Amino acid sequence: MAEVVNMPRLSDTMEEGVVAKWLKQKGDKVEEGDILAEIETDKATMEFESFHDGTLLHIGIEEGEGAPVDSLLAIIGEEGEDISDLIENANAENKESSDDDKEEKSSSKDEEDQDEDSADHDEESGIPDDVEVVTMPRLSDTMEEGTVATWLKKVGDTIEEGEILAEIETDKATMEFESFYAGELLHIGIDEGESAPVDDVLAIIGPSGTDVDAVLKSIKSGGSSAKKASKDNKDKKEKTEDETSKEDSSSESSSTKKKDGERIFASPLAKKIAEDKGYDLAEIEGTGENGRIVKKDVESYKPKASSAKEEQPKAEDKASAKEEKPVETYVPAGEESFEEVKNSQMRKTIAKRLLESKNSAPHYYLTVEVNMDNAMVSRKQINEMPDTKVSFNDLVIKASAMALRKHPQVNTQWKDDVMRYAKHIHIGVAVAVDEGLVVPVLEFADQQTLSQIGNNVKSLAGKARNKKLQPQEMEGSTFTVSNLGMFGITEFTSIINQPNSCILSVGTIVEKPVVKNGEIVVGNTMKLTLACDHRTVDGATGAQFLQTLKTYLENPVTMLA
Repeated sequence: MAEVVNMPRLSDTMEEGVVAKWLKQKGDKVEEGDILAEIETDKATMEFESFHDGTLLHIGIEEGEGAPVDSLLAIIGEEGEDISDLIENANAENKESSDDDKEEKSSSKDEEDQDEDSADHDEESGIPDDVEVVTMPRLSDTMEEGTVATWLKKVGDTIEEGEILAEIETDKATMEFESFYAGELLHIGIDEGESAPVDDVLAIIGPSGTDVDAVLKSIKSGGSSAKKASKDNKDKKEKTEDETSKEDSSSESSSTKKKDGERIFASPLAKKIAEDKGYDLAEIEGTGENGRIVKKDVESYKPKASSAKEEQPKAEDKASAKEEKPVETYVPAGEESFEEVKNSQMRKTIAKRLLESKNSAPHYYLTVEVNMDNAMVSRKQINEMPDTKVSFNDLVIKASAMALRKHPQVNTQWKDDVMRYAKHIHIGVAVAVDEGLVVPVLEFADQQTLSQIGNNVKSLAGKARNKKLQPQEMEGSTFTVSNLGMFGITEFTSIINQPNSCILSVGTIVEKPVVKNGEIVVGNTMKLTLACDHRTVDGATGAQFLQTLKTYLENPVTMLA
């Protein structure tokens, strides 16, 4: 079924966008995650990716042309599909929207003519011209609501344009949200840990002394009018020659000085984290532009150890430590209690997708035990090479990619009318993070060497744990590997990461007695469990895949050929 793609809202103030360049043409095949076009917003030119698979059947906005948010941008569907009704409906909606805009503009003009003496307030919304209403931004195409993870500014603080206001948690990642306005933070509409739909009031910024209650009352009564007023106020701002001096002032406000007088430049978020951790910015080396200290610099900084003299306990302290304390009898006390913690956006998304997968895909499981003796010897030899570090998980990923090439039925996706064979092999690698689980994708894994797989997996896992993964780095997998061996888990099953047909669960390597050449010897084995979607992968197919995978792991030299 054809999918209508509308002009996205890529910033909180974006009302319309201009297609700077189409990267796909009508008739081209489009994969989920492919870049469709470059779209120019009111702030920047950004790449816009497709969230659908199929053929680009229609382009609604030509290069160089602009259109309001939610206008028909493109239609993606099956080749030859009739989309005339979709185009007609979209054109009718655009015309209706255009007529409404004209009527609204005419009404607004009449009101202005009736009262030209209103210089301080927008007659329609009741919001002063120098007050800005900041709404919950749509930070991803699929984002419906956001959660304020952390406020980096508090009510009463002076805000410079470009400073980070808050960290906002979407359905895909936690992202920094910067202010596009300067003034005082007058009101916070969504507290830390609270969630709200896109376009709800996030904050109000304006001059000190503003009647915030009146502004909030106007927003509640005016709704879209308040948003219009905010846009009108933004449009009234003109770039002047003092913009450069303003930027210099902003840079100075986010800087401090070293003891020798040299200035240190640091982002507001980096300064806050350093202050919370008690770090001296003068001791931290910045990796940002012009040596600016950014968030990752503070998080990766390791304070210098205290002197040996300070760390060495005094003799009397040692003697005191040796004294035995009286044993206290434990007496249960208190009452049963619970604590409720709001589910994060990531947790909600994980729950939704795993439930959909478990309910829609008929799962079954196959387990095989692999002799890892040769793999352990090969890994040790590989890691003795300069600048090379390969894990057992890297060996499993490489073996899985090569086995998928020999068993393409496992590298499929179920659609209602067709079974979709992926000609490429993109392996998702499950990574545990504080908030839950993310699955960064290793693209074209079958074409990478073991050392390349090791380096890329390490990089993606690091980004995941530091919340630096981009949405496109978590999309497009055709097969998934989940490893809990590092936690001592010998065997487990996983829920399929749809639209994949299979997911491989990897256990720890266990030393135990095995039979070899008719004799009982000490061996090292590892259990692999393959969860399969029975709609696409039959039992025999899954078993054959595991046999091939087992052969590669038990004879690693075959993966180097």
